[in-house]
Amino acid sequence: MPRITANGLDIHYERTGEGPRLLFISGTGGDLRVRPNMLDGPFARRFDLVAYDQRGLGQTGKPDRPYSMADYADDAAGLMDALGWEDALVIGVSFGGMVAQNLVVRHPDRVRRLVLACTSPGGAGGSSFPFHEIGHLKGEDRARHLLPVNDIRLDDAWAAANPGRYAEAIAQSSADPFAGEPGREMGARRQLEARAGHDVWDALPAVRKPVMIAAGRFDGIAPPQSQLNLALALRGSVLRFFDGGHMFMLQDRSAVPAMIDFLLEDGTAAEG
Repeated sequence: MPRITANGLDIHYERTGEGPRLLFISGTGGDLRVRPNMLDGPFARRFDLVAYDQRGLGQTGKPDRPYSMADYADDAAGLMDALGWEDALVIGVSFGGMVAQNLVVRHPDRVRRLVLACTSPGGAGGSSFPFHEIGHLKGEDRARHLLPVNDIRLDDAWAAANPGRYAEAIAQSSADPFAGEPGREMGARRQLEARAGHDVWDALPAVRKPVMIAAGRFDGIAPPQSQLNLALALRGSVLRFFDGGHMFMLQDRSAVPAMIDFLLEDGTAAEG
């Protein structure tokens, strides 16, 4: 089990592939034990790819104290230090995109190129869906609430017209094979508390890195207006909408290749 101590935290990570160094930062509740994941896809065929469980999640440490977005950004920078990476390409998805924004603001020299997928800047730029407000919903109740938010096309009319697909989607999204593990519920709650405080809006105009903003047209978690706001704040950034909701990277087969092409545009990208 690969583990590194960084920023005072035992971090579980996995590494695969060859090529330019790429740090993948996962979303809310991310756990590398849930497969398949990004380690099994196209990124691993083009990059020296590192993904990790964030604090409070998976097999990484779960200190029972308040977490901040600065903590998450410093965890990422500390992991890079422990790996011997001066800098890297970075992709952050959903909550991971919030972490990536904090990383590039707090540690700009660590980021060469950045992909922000289905995420939001917070503050006046708009926030993503407030998961911290639905902590009382569990299992299937939570899944039913979130399905039409993940993809606004999956409304009541869609559910009535597609009962089999609806039932499958609810069953898949409500399952938690690691429920009941020590610290799991607490760590997930701590993450959501930190997420609620995410706001880098005023700092984004100072970012001078190549950035791609990738989003789903039908995403109700990170809505299109937040993506437009990100693009306005990050001067020179590339904004691409894809055919899907919050899971557009799985729904639109052109999304991941577009991200890879963007990351590889810099011919001087750091090699692993």
